[in-house]
Amino acid sequence: MATQADLRAKITVPDLIAAKRAGRRVTMMTAYDAAFARLVDAAGIDSILVGDSLGMVVLGHATTVPVTMDDMVSHCAAVARGASRPLLVGDLPFGSYQAGVADAMRNAIRLLKEGGMDAVKLEGGREVAETVRTLTANGIAVMAHVGLTPQRVAQLGGYKVQAKTGRAAQRLLEDALALEEAGAFAIVLEAVPAQVAALVTERLAIPTIGIGAGVRCDGQVLVLHDALGLYGSFAPKFAKRYADLGPVIVGALRDYDREVREGTFPDEAHSFAMSEREAATLDQTRMAAKPRAV
Repeated sequence: MATQADLRAKITVPDLIAAKRAGRRVTMMTAYDAAFARLVDAAGIDSILVGDSLGMVVLGHATTVPVTMDDMVSHCAAVARGASRPLLVGDLPFGSYQAGVADAMRNAIRLLKEGGMDAVKLEGGREVAETVRTLTANGIAVMAHVGLTPQRVAQLGGYKVQAKTGRAAQRLLEDALALEEAGAFAIVLEAVPAQVAALVTERLAIPTIGIGAGVRCDGQVLVLHDALGLYGSFAPKFAKRYADLGPVIVGALRDYDREVREGTFPDEAHSFAMSEREAATLDQTRMAAKPRAV
């Protein structure tokens, strides 16, 4: 039986790999600030992804492309201050690794040193394998990401399911195998048919983390705002809404707005008071402050 100390032990990269070998499913959730990171940690989830999805759900962009390294470092650092147990993975945003390995190294190091991450994630298949190889050879743990790669949404023609044909599925499998061989410790499979994700999961020795990829992946990840109903009415097909907090929050804010306007907040219970003795001196202050008659 696990002790309380065991339950709070830091999750590491080897822990995720061991989970696959033991047939234990891995849980992952995004978070972008300290407050939600604490809650994800308290829930016992294995890993937090500080995704560049923050560009859409936090910063209000239409895609993830505008997210900068400074954005990622800031949000990663906030999450690291809020969570201690989960494995922390930070996204390398668009433009931070595509220009070459030197850029990738410099920016990955920033996510670890300034952002407090345990690992980084990047998108792409065989074309980024050498980047993965260099990062891992230099002590940086890398999670890969294939299938629907949101940083390439313009090239893909939208947020569409990938690997829907046998030929495309074979290419995705070859990408995944190349990334594993390059040293990736896990691979996110996004928006691919469940049968394809199952095949990739069977062939890899490292964990697959699915998002819109069926139940036969080794683990699952969701965007926090989708899971909690914080991103308006829009919800991707694969995103189960475990709570609908948006309307609850709006209702609470409306109550606040009404009470302030009515003068019922703050009430006595939410105000501070002087002692009666000190309050009596205020009458003298008021009298001294009255203007004298001419």
